[in-house]
Amino acid sequence: MTGLFKTAEGPGNMELREAPVPEIEAHEVLVQVKAVGICGSDLHIHDWDTSVPMNPPMITGHEFSGVIVQIGREVAGWKEGDRVTAEPTYSACGVCRYCQSGFYNLCLERRILGFWTDGAFAEYVRVPARRLHRLPENVSFQEAAMTEPLACCVHAVLELTGISPGERVLVSGPGTMGLLSLQMVTLSGGSAVVLGTGVDAGRLELARELGAARTVDIEREDPWEVIGPMTGGLGADVFLECSGAPPAATAGIHLSRKQGRYTQIGLFGRPIEVDYEKIALKELRVTGSFAQKWSAWRTALDLLAAGRVNLKPLVTHTYPLADWKQAFDRLRRKEGLKVMLVPGAAEQRQEKESRSD
Repeated sequence: MTGLFKTAEGPGNMELREAPVPEIEAHEVLVQVKAVGICGSDLHIHDWDTSVPMNPPMITGHEFSGVIVQIGREVAGWKEGDRVTAEPTYSACGVCRYCQSGFYNLCLERRILGFWTDGAFAEYVRVPARRLHRLPENVSFQEAAMTEPLACCVHAVLELTGISPGERVLVSGPGTMGLLSLQMVTLSGGSAVVLGTGVDAGRLELARELGAARTVDIEREDPWEVIGPMTGGLGADVFLECSGAPPAATAGIHLSRKQGRYTQIGLFGRPIEVDYEKIALKELRVTGSFAQKWSAWRTALDLLAAGRVNLKPLVTHTYPLADWKQAFDRLRRKEGLKVMLVPGAAEQRQEKESRSD
């Protein structure tokens, strides 16, 4: 099969290589990948400014969906042909305080598909059965490949931050994470204002279609002139930083009201300067959010099954795996939103036939 490898440490060092179809362990399944999304963290992997432990050489990619084609002998409750997605947590220790309390996303021994073990930028990926999630019938493979970022936003906005009806929420960055977080805010009864720049014009328009009360191009309009009058001069109740742009962190502290809540969702890829004195003076509650856990996945899939979240307009471009460079470049230029890679069906059929011989 063909896979997109991070071949070595350092910037670049990514290329397509031929690799054997993975051999599964007794507790694993083999999934034929139908769609896999490119995450901002995949760009960090390419540029080698990721803070997540990596183990090259290995196949990258962790946002995916597909069909089970092989089942380990110890796996129960699943069958070949089941439509699935899977959590990227390949393994965790299971015994630390975080694992025992259900926060295995914070386990010090957590190993992630596409970072530490071979991921889903390939025709097949092996997955522990305990990390599988069944797809609702009304959810397409491309939508299902976005369950992982949706679960991240469920965890950040609903589980960690919490939004009360009527709260004024600023969402910084109208990318995939920002537009998913926007939908979590509106589902909770909050009123969201989405911040972007001139290059985000199309994304800001989509934010309005998805329920934003207001959008702001910060290169043309002062966000305070919008959020100030909306809040009686106090500032936002909640600031969700989804852009991973260092200036947004400074803006978030300034635009949040005293005793407001600030949640960091985007990743900067490097240390940044933050004015902690203002955090103290305003008594801000600052929360970090990293990845997701089982409860967020179940909520995300329940929302999709009920039609409460709209993912269709977020998938804007689809490329064959062979065109990964063009796909990465498009995402880097902020052209469109979620860019998908789809391994070739012909190659998949050929490989499956060879395994059955």
